Amino acid sequence: MALHSLVYFSQAVAGLSVDQIDDLAQDAAAHNKVAGVTGILLSDGARFLQYIEGPEDGLALTYARILNSRSHTEIVELGRSRGGMRRFPYWSMRWIPVDEQELRLAVRSDWRGLAQRRVGGCLPDPTGIDRMGTLVSPYVN
Repeated sequence: MALHSLVYFSQAVAGLSVDQIDDLAQDAAAHNKVAGVTGILLSDGARFLQYIEGPEDGLALTYARILNSRSHTEIVELGRSRGGMRRFPYWSMRWIPVDEQELRLAVRSDWRGLAQRRVGGCLPDPTGIDRMGTLVSPYVN
């Protein structure tokens, strides 16, 4: 079964509290566990950047829930890919607070094909995956 992954950016609804974001992440984790989906949710409190991965059917079900959620608006899909290995095999969903500027840099990065920059490779700037990895690395044991 091929792994599929997807990343999107969205605006949180006005007034969404940290406790509500935490509740959203916990609810997503419970759903994703059943769907076989793993991932992360980065937020600066006003915006979200979410990366999810899993089997095609589980990812489609999860993304449909995301698109119908009332907790955010202006959803913009940044990238999709098929194949590869799971980046977050132990997190059915992990919420990580990030700085506004760091989130902005990650969103504006290259997400095409969810490529990762190779050391000595031809990509001059960190990709979205590279920036996401940097933001998440302090939380990985």
